[in-house]
Amino acid sequence: MKSLEEMLLEHEGCDFEAKAAQGRDGRGEVPRSIWESYSAMANTEGGFILLGAEEDRTGSLRLVGLQDVERVRKTLWDSLNNRQAVSANLLGDQDIVEAEQNGVRLLYIRVPRATRTQRPVYAGSNPLTGTYRRNYEGDYKCDEETVRRMLAEAVEEVRDALILEGFSLDDLDAECLAAYRNEMKSTNPGHPFLALDDLEFLRNIGGWAKNRVTGMEGLTLAGLLMFGRLHTILDAVPHYVVDYQERPMPPSERRWVDRITTDGTWTGNLFDFYRRVYRKLTADLKVPFRLHEGNKRVDEDHVHEALREALVNTLIHADFTDRIPILIVKRQDYFGFRNPGGLRLPVETVLHGGESDCRNRRLQKMFQLIGAAEQAGSGFPKILRAWKEQHWRYPLLDEKYQPEQTVLRLPTTSLLPPEAIAELDRQFGEKFRELGEIERLAVVTALVEKTVTNQRLRTITNSHASDLTAIFKSLVNNGFLFPDGFGRGTCYRLPGQSSGIPESDQSSLADTLFGSDPASDEVPSGSPHLEPDSPHLLTRFPHLEPDSPHYKRLVDIAKSVKEMGRTPKEQVEKVILDICLDHFVPLRILAEFLGRTPKTLQTHYINTMIKSHLLEYQYPDRINHPDQGYRTVKTNEQERKQNT
Repeated sequence: MKSLEEMLLEHEGCDFEAKAAQGRDGRGEVPRSIWESYSAMANTEGGFILLGAEEDRTGSLRLVGLQDVERVRKTLWDSLNNRQAVSANLLGDQDIVEAEQNGVRLLYIRVPRATRTQRPVYAGSNPLTGTYRRNYEGDYKCDEETVRRMLAEAVEEVRDALILEGFSLDDLDAECLAAYRNEMKSTNPGHPFLALDDLEFLRNIGGWAKNRVTGMEGLTLAGLLMFGRLHTILDAVPHYVVDYQERPMPPSERRWVDRITTDGTWTGNLFDFYRRVYRKLTADLKVPFRLHEGNKRVDEDHVHEALREALVNTLIHADFTDRIPILIVKRQDYFGFRNPGGLRLPVETVLHGGESDCRNRRLQKMFQLIGAAEQAGSGFPKILRAWKEQHWRYPLLDEKYQPEQTVLRLPTTSLLPPEAIAELDRQFGEKFRELGEIERLAVVTALVEKTVTNQRLRTITNSHASDLTAIFKSLVNNGFLFPDGFGRGTCYRLPGQSSGIPESDQSSLADTLFGSDPASDEVPSGSPHLEPDSPHLLTRFPHLEPDSPHYKRLVDIAKSVKEMGRTPKEQVEKVILDICLDHFVPLRILAEFLGRTPKTLQTHYINTMIKSHLLEYQYPDRINHPDQGYRTVKTNEQERKQNT
């Protein structure tokens, strides 16, 4: 039997939740709330639930134990196989493990990530009311649109094979189709499809299809997206937007210096977008002269190949029924790619390659025929190879759920920047130079990216999570890093360093990449929170203008918590109340003030302060409103003093 300490050490970086599970008689009982957590974890990245423990006021675990473990275990299995309690049993015997700590008996439950065909996993008998997901703030109930999209994903292997009623070849751009045929000819001159007329050509590449049951035939969604005109595409996909932005480095006030978007000045289809954007992405890359097969000049290297893979993957994995635009960003220090729709496979599977579950397989085939895509599952390993060759910081692949999107960031900065090494030498002296390779990478990442997590370091080093947890523990004990958060929310930063937002946090990567520069002039409903320097955020929260006296006063108020590290809960709550006294403050800005992660604040402070009527919501009717803010509930005495 493993100890609790061993289990927690193995699973840092995973979602974790503790439940007392005492029941009315105090002998142990499966709490009803467990199925909301089970649903949320299964529909996100999986996680672990500990029965027989609870978090105390300081955020530490308090073990209460289960007197009758066998009764709890039996009830748990009975409920897992009861479709009135939960929609699917994802667990095996190895997923429910008894643990013991200081003579206290506990149950440790591993909830795996549900596969695409198993989702949505929901509590009760109605998916529209019982489906949950997790984000950095905790569990949230999915809206009906999200649930219906999950149901469609579960049954539709391919999303772009739909035959469109009322559409014809006249809805396509003839010049784009001709250009595609020419490109295919240059890639594979002897291909038999090239001898066919346009209709048969489209039929063979997946742009035209026939329903053999009903006899209906016509243009497929893939054919329209690839070769259509913008107005005809919008007739079929009303939320369709593709956007490329070349951005200046901060602190420039210009939002972009070059842009390609669906503004009506070009066809707007995916093939045209791919051709235009790939040229822009690779325009500044240096290409070493080399010959292939003795006499053919090759005008690209592995970085070109990686950018092409990233661009094509963004297009072929997009959920075109969603409201989030496709967005490609080029900046001096990174390339960024965002597509609507989550990953169909776990992040770890995508990183390792070899498996593929493409959302739009007909589009994938079309890009393969012109040499723009390779065999299934090979894309991300090629990107990693190129970035390792350049000694650039490792890519960040992130899945976000509110709204659902996938974000890939490709930094073009050094893995060990000289200026970062110099700063750490100044701060720690010889102690830093004596660290091992992985330890140095952890500390450098904490400096460069503001924080470092177990998940982020796993991406960089390919080390096991439990090994990295031990490394982090050693770095904390030796004064190099300071921990913040719990379970998957645990992150580490340098002592005295402003926490920033961890780039590997699932909620923050999209914000970091796209938050301050939305994909379009109008920020879509439900878009990610924006960073403090965003003009859109300042429009909604003008009192948070960084140069204003009020903002500076809030920074001074928060210093006692931010610079102290571990702080008594009562003191943190008092500072939160002082910051939120006169205005609504969004969670992410509050976290920045206090040097904590949003999840830590939400879990350990905000939720309990709301229940205790110390804080109030800005949008009480929409708890998960993307611009949710919090304000102190004033006492009668405070109201009296303010009025006088």
